[in-house]
Parts: sequence; C-alpha cells; structure tokens
Amino acid sequence: MNQPPRALITGAARRIGASIARHLHRAGYDIILHYRHSSTEACALRDALNRARPGSCFCLQADLDQMEDVARLTADIRHSGALDLLVNNASSFYPTPIGSVNQADWDKLVNSNLRAPFFLSQGLHPLLKQSRGSIINLIDVHAERGLSDYPVYSIAKAGLRMMTLTLARELAPEVRVNGIAPGPILWPEAEATLSEEAQQDVLSKTLLARIGRPDDIAEAALYLAQAGYVTGHILAVDGGRSLYG
Repeated sequence: MNQPPRALITGAARRIGASIARHLHRAGYDIILHYRHSSTEACALRDALNRARPGSCFCLQADLDQMEDVARLTADIRHSGALDLLVNNASSFYPTPIGSVNQADWDKLVNSNLRAPFFLSQGLHPLLKQSRGSIINLIDVHAERGLSDYPVYSIAKAGLRMMTLTLARELAPEVRVNGIAPGPILWPEAEATLSEEAQQDVLSKTLLARIGRPDDIAEAALYLAQAGYVTGHILAVDGGRSLYG
C-alpha cells in the first residue's frame, strides 16, 4: 500500500502556515507541524487533522533562531522516515530603521528568514532526493523592492529569493525548488507595526485594492507542490502589488 506524501511546514501553528497545512492535508498529505512558541495552537490543529484522518499529523517544536534546534529538527525528521515536501514558512517581521539596527536584530531576522531555510533544505535534501520531492520557500514581494524601515527583513528575504533560484539549480533534477512571494495577506499582529495610514497606502498600491487570504497562499503552495515540471519559479500572490515601484 502506498504511503501518503509527507510535508514539513515550518511556522505552521497559525496564520498562513496553518492554512497551508490544512490545504495540503485535504489534498492527501501527512503533515509535520513545526512550531516555536505556539504549542496550544499547534496541538489543536494537529488534533483536528488527526480527527479527519487518524495518524496523519504530528508536531515538532524548535526555535529556528538556534542552530542546535535546526539540527535537532532535521535529525528528528530524518529518523522518522520519508519526506516529500518542505515548506519554509516560518518568519520574523518587524521594523529596523537605519541607525537603530543592532546585532540581535540582524541575527533574529536573518536566522529565521534565511539561515534556517537553507540548513533545513540542506539537511533534508537526502530525503527529498529519495522521494523526488520539492521545497517551497515563502519569500515576499519586498525581496526585490525593499520595504521602507525594514532593511534587514528585506535583505533576508532577498537572500531567500536567491537561495530559491540557486537551490533549484543545485538540487535538480531530483528536487524541485520554488517560492511564493506574498503581497498583503494578513496585517502584522502587532498593531503598532503597521498603522492604519500605512495599511491604506499599501492597499492604494495593490491593483485588487484589498488584502488577500491565507488560503490564497495555501492554494499556491498546493499548486507548486504538485506541479511536477515547475522549478526555479517564484510565484507572486500579491493582488498586483509588485507592479508598483
């Protein structure tokens, strides 16, 4: 009997990560939910998915800012069996205006948005090669046009964009590597991070004049997971935001 395909989604307890997990699960994937602090939400989602299909989901905790946790997460998955899909979704996002940036800011934003995705991809490559699987990286429209007051975040996402293109070459032909560049999907949870005026400015530069849904990103992830002849592609799901300078 064939086993269901298996996906690891980082930062999967809430928001976009949880939506990706639910979509992939409905499509028949078994799910490994990674979380850092959101244990309550991760366990609730795991239990819901297991009620729908018993034994189809489990959780792993790791702080992706810490290399020892990245190594432990990688080892746990390699010991647990096959892997068909890695979705690098976990991300830190907050402003770092020039003149205020310190080493801790740099490390936090680069580690979560770039370093962890690279080392997870490298460490899990043997499993993905064996399954002829794929990697999907959650990038950002601001990887190409930096977001004002967010230079470190923008730099990290630009690195993730280049990592996607580079790994598509390095890991071919066995492993496909693609990215999704979301536009305005969910406003940041910290209200002070993005004012109402700033939100309206974003919408005024979005052709569809509204924010998207987490399900828009999840549907794109499912497409890329199943698109067997697509690699090295970054799919903008941004309501037309990227057409503005």
